[in-house]
Amino acid sequence: MKVVLTKDVKNTGRANQVVEVADGYALNFLIPKKMALVATRAATKVAEGRKAASDSVRAGRAQAVADRLQALASEKVTVTKKANEQGHLFEAVTAAEIAAAAKVPEDAIELDRPIKEVGAHEIQVSFGDDTGAFTLEVVAE
Repeated sequence: MKVVLTKDVKNTGRANQVVEVADGYALNFLIPKKMALVATRAATKVAEGRKAASDSVRAGRAQAVADRLQALASEKVTVTKKANEQGHLFEAVTAAEIAAAAKVPEDAIELDRPIKEVGAHEIQVSFGDDTGAFTLEVVAE
């Protein structure tokens, strides 16, 4: 069944994209959760217009992230948290906190697990086709 996605759906497609999915997936999951519409001519035409607009916004955002990644390569980002004498943090550093400190989108931060130790940590960043890394310094209060 062809559907027009209204939101980004992992492993399926991006918003305003026309995709072919299994009938059950469309009828039982995507359409009831308002993540997709049946791909009629009218819905497809509207989606094409929205896709053009969102692609230009996404391209501008990707360029801003790429510029920020280049700047981060030469600087160190610091986060201060409470820790015990052994250097273990009482509260983990999450991707949201790292994104706020580094001034990059949260979904660009690739974190296997939250950081729970004081010290320097290598953080991977991926946004679109751009990838990079920077050093995060976790300091005890």
